[in-house]
Amino acid sequence: MGLETVRQARAAFHERHASRYYSGPLHLATTVGISLLVAVFSATMLEAVSPLEWATIPLTFLYANLSEYLGHRGPMHHKTRFLGEVFKRHSIEHHSFFTDDAATFDSSQDYKAVLFPPILLVFFLGCFAMPVGAILYYFVSPNVCFLFVLTAVLYFLNYELLHFVYHMDPQSWTGRLPLMSRLRKHHITHHNKVLMTSYNFNITYPICDRIFGTLFDGKA
Repeated sequence: MGLETVRQARAAFHERHASRYYSGPLHLATTVGISLLVAVFSATMLEAVSPLEWATIPLTFLYANLSEYLGHRGPMHHKTRFLGEVFKRHSIEHHSFFTDDAATFDSSQDYKAVLFPPILLVFFLGCFAMPVGAILYYFVSPNVCFLFVLTAVLYFLNYELLHFVYHMDPQSWTGRLPLMSRLRKHHITHHNKVLMTSYNFNITYPICDRIFGTLFDGKA
């Protein structure tokens, strides 16, 4: 996809999602703020956590990594009856907005092409983290519940911030953070139109890509 085609795709995206009230920095701050508020609240609810209960953190992390992988490899790249809008927003719009040759923001107005809408954070908390947390609260322990919610929301924030930095200038201070170059390369390779439906589905850490054999090795 040439740079002129990318420019046209970006212009079309902004036209479709135009809002006179949109602020990229406010969008980012809202995502960070809500996530941290939930995380801090969950942390303050912990009391005398046992060694076994602490195991909730790595187990939730691995579960979140798998969910990220399956969601990306599945409905985000394969159109389904009930999640067609997810496919359109990701495979059609996001992958036309950013390619492996044009992967960075032009301005803060582009943030909406990377960050989930704040309503999806509310959906994530209300329809996923809280119900699962409630089950853990009543059937396991309150500590396991709040450790699950804490880890899940911080993983979500980690996902959003890493994805955001991948599409910033790689020469910025965030782009030069330790390991960022390797993680960014993993993700931007996924933006190659030839590779995007077959490789590098983890956006954060390519744990499941390695497990399921979808980590791109430079040969296609």
